[in-house]
Order: sequence, then C-alpha cells, then structure tokens
Amino acid sequence: MYRIEEPIYFYLLVIIPAMIVVFLLVFWWKKRTQRKFSDSELLKRLAPNSSPFKTTLKLVFLLVGIAFLVIGLTNPKMGTKLKTVKREGVDVVFALDVSKSMLAEDIAPNRLEKSKQIISKIINKLGSDRVGIIVYAGNSYPLLPITTDHGAANMFLANANPDMVSSQGTAISEALELAKTYYNNDEQTNRFLIIISDGEDHQEETKQVAQNLANEGVKIYTIGVGTEKGGPIPMRLNGAMIGYKKDNKGETVITKRVPEVLQGIADASNGSYIDGNVTDNPVDKIAGIIANAEKNEFETKQFSDYKDQFQWFLALGLLFLVVDIFLFDKKTKWLKKVDLFNEEKNKK
Repeated sequence: MYRIEEPIYFYLLVIIPAMIVVFLLVFWWKKRTQRKFSDSELLKRLAPNSSPFKTTLKLVFLLVGIAFLVIGLTNPKMGTKLKTVKREGVDVVFALDVSKSMLAEDIAPNRLEKSKQIISKIINKLGSDRVGIIVYAGNSYPLLPITTDHGAANMFLANANPDMVSSQGTAISEALELAKTYYNNDEQTNRFLIIISDGEDHQEETKQVAQNLANEGVKIYTIGVGTEKGGPIPMRLNGAMIGYKKDNKGETVITKRVPEVLQGIADASNGSYIDGNVTDNPVDKIAGIIANAEKNEFETKQFSDYKDQFQWFLALGLLFLVVDIFLFDKKTKWLKKVDLFNEEKNKK
C-alpha cells in the first residue's frame, strides 16, 4: 500500500511538455537557419561530429531526471505491514432514495443531488465513525458496506443514480430490511440509520419494520427533500432533456414531498424528522447528534509504518541529470570507428 504526501508537486510535471515544445522550436529554427547558410552535405563536412541522436538523448535524460525529481518532491510512502488498530466511534448507515422522483428539480439542483450533498457533508464531519450506504427505490441495493474509509464513501456516493436500482418506486421498508445486515458489530451500542427521501412511500408495513429495527437498538432519523408543492420529473436521453414523465393519461406527473410518511417512520422508531431543503440544517443536527453519542471501541485493519521513498526517486533524478551533463552532443569517437554496414568497404 502506498500514499502520496504532497501530490500538489505533480503540477510541476508540466515542465516536461513545455521543454519538449521549446526543444522542437529550437530544432526547427536551427534547421531553417542552416538551410539558409549551406546545403546539408556541406554542413556534414563542416561539422562531422554533430549528432542529432545524442542531442535528443540528452533531452530524454534531462526530462527523465526532472520527472524523478518531481516524484521525489511528492514524497511517496509505502505501507510495510497491515495491522489491527482500535478506534472509537459509532456505526452510521445512510439509506438514499434514488427513485425517479428524486430527479425533480423543485429544489436546486435536484432532490437527488441535494441529498448527496447532505450525506457528503455529514460524512466529512464524522471522526473515526464507520459509515455505510444503501440506495433504494422499488428495491434496495448495498452501495457501500460499512467502513472507516470516508474517502471511499464519498466516491461511491458521487456515482449514485436511479439506474443502479432495477425496480422503480419508493420502498423504504426494503432499505430498512437491508440495513439490518449492516450492523455487524454486536458490541456497538450506538447504531444510526439516516433515511433521505421525498417520502413517496406507499407500503403500509414500513412503520412496523422501522419499529422492529428500533427495537434492535438502531436509532432512525429521516430527512425530507423536495417541496409540498412538488414538481415534474425530467426525462433525459444521453444527458439531453427530452421532456417530463407522464402518466397513463398522458398528463405530466407531479411528484411531491410527503413529510408525514417520514415523520411517521421517525415517530415509530423514537427518532426525529428533519427538513433537508436547507443543506446545513440536517448536516448540523445529525453531526451534533453523532458527536454527542457514546463512542464504542472497535477494531479495524489498516496499513501502518509508512516509510518515505522519496530518496530513491531523488537519487535516480540526480543520476540522470549527471549523465546528461557528461553526455556530449557530439558523436562518440569509438562508435565512429565501428563500421556496422561495411560502408568503407563498399566505397572501395
């Protein structure tokens, strides 16, 4: 396992293509000037030791040396062993509604993107807590198993979309059932499930499933996105808007937020419902609740003993630069004596 301590220095690699462009311009200028001075045969006689190959080789050594020096500046580190470490935190599972209704743009940019912003900001405020992500519509899908890797959580979250779930609709009970499998630490006393949806759920058993989950020690909080006035569901093809979703009668479907459903789930599980239309509102409340929760100790595996590897790249970079300094752009004398193609013999 490796990591880069100062990746910002990779921007210095722009020097390499810039030097190549300069080299080509100078090479073109020299050729143009030489043609004005004399023809190619006379130039070979006037400068018999000139070697375009050696000039190019010097440039290659210079660029490779610079590349190694830049990599050395980023200070790459290598993890030498995997060890088990103890951390303290709680388990937080996010259940994200990715049904088509979440594409409605009654809040900017749309309900789904607003929900992803909320989750991402909550994750960024967490400490060593473990997180997991479920996406659901007509059925549920485990997007990310519970983990301490918050970077991976944000990466997977960014790719969440309605196409991930084959069956459309909003079946919150499916997400609740899947969430039961996420809490794999029996000693963890604080388990949180954050449901983010517009609340268009039509399953009567949802409250009962939420209550059963709460009886197992899971604290459920619901976040509603969208407006009660609602909005149409845009339909896109290859990213281009082609119209709005219509029902069997050909009329445009208007999807509305149903806070009563989300409030009912929260009440059945002794949790609370939070309005999510203003991003900071649910972020601050959820982050505060988790921060004040009792933390449990758990074990996780991670690479340790990261060792600096910059010295190898600096050494290679300096080696190539030294070779470049002592490499002359003239033909090598001993190579001139080697007649690989029997040219001298043929002349005779």
